[in-house]
Amino acid sequence: MKHFYTDGSAIPNPGDGGFAVILDDRPVALGSEKNSTNIRMEAQALIAAFNLSDPGDVITTDSEFWINVVTKWAPSWEKNGWKKKTGPIKNLELVQEVFAAYKANSGVKLE
Repeated sequence: MKHFYTDGSAIPNPGDGGFAVILDDRPVALGSEKNSTNIRMEAQALIAAFNLSDPGDVITTDSEFWINVVTKWAPSWEKNGWKKKTGPIKNLELVQEVFAAYKANSGVKLE
């Protein structure tokens, strides 16, 4: 079992952003993006971690937003044709990409 830690941010928000995935106290994935946001960078970190993980692994994120997206909200949005009652889903393509990575790695625990 591997335990990944993810984080991402943009300074200012929005602004230049970056993300990291840490395993065994070392970065195993790094990335950056001009004109980004904290939400986008947290998502990129999660996608990278899912791509590196195997069933039984754990991914820890400090983004309660993304945990809620993949475990609570996206399943309903997907069933409803990627729509929500209150209006459009922001960053829909990114939400779909993170949710697809989550579903493809169902044996990975997200916390």
